[in-house]
Amino acid sequence: MTQYWDDLITKQSWLKLHQINKKYKFVLIGGWAVFAFTKALKSRDIDIIVDFNTLSQLQKDFHLNKNERLKKYEIKEMQFDIDIYVEHYSELGLPAEEITKQTIIKDGFCLPKIELLIILKQIVYALRKGSIKGEKDKIDLFSLLMQDISLNFYRKLLEKYNLKKLENELTELLQETVEIREINLNKQKIAKLKKEILAQLNS
Repeated sequence: MTQYWDDLITKQSWLKLHQINKKYKFVLIGGWAVFAFTKALKSRDIDIIVDFNTLSQLQKDFHLNKNERLKKYEIKEMQFDIDIYVEHYSELGLPAEEITKQTIIKDGFCLPKIELLIILKQIVYALRKGSIKGEKDKIDLFSLLMQDISLNFYRKLLEKYNLKKLENELTELLQETVEIREINLNKQKIAKLKKEILAQLNS
C-alpha cells in the first residue's frame, strides 16, 4: 500500500505518539486516529484533544505556540507538528469537549467513535479540498468508509450537531470518485462501496 508522507518522518511521528500516549491523557484525532481504525495510510502530524490539566502538563514539557486564529496550541520542535485542541476552547466544526464524550479505546489509544471521526474528516476535507492535505483527507475518508460503520448513528450525529449538509457532501464525494489507488480501491471495489453506502443513505 502506497504511503503518502516520507517514511522516516512518519516513523518518528509514530514513535513520538507512543511516547506521549504513555505520559498524557488525550483523545487522538486526525490521520493517526484514522490509521488506528484502518491500518491504511500513515500520518505525519499528530492531532490530539486535551483538557486544561493535560494542557498544563504539556506546557511544562514543551514549548507550545498558541494559534489564536485556529484556537489550538502547536508543538513545532520536530519535522512534524503536534496540534493540540483544548476542551471548552477549540472548535473542530463542533466543540472539542463534545468529541471527548464519545470515544473508544483501540490499540491503546483513546479515539473518537469511527462515525464521529468520519464527520471530523469531512469537515477538514471541505476546508483543504484541492491541496495535498485535502487529498490525504479524502483517502482517509474512504479508508474509514470501508470499515464497519453505522450510517444510522452517523446521521444521528449530523442531526445532533446541525451538520446535515455533510450527508449531501458525502453523497457528492461518493458519486464523483472513480478510484483511489493509494488504498487499492479500484473501480469495481469503489462501485460496490458506493452502492452499499448510497443505498443506506437514501433509505
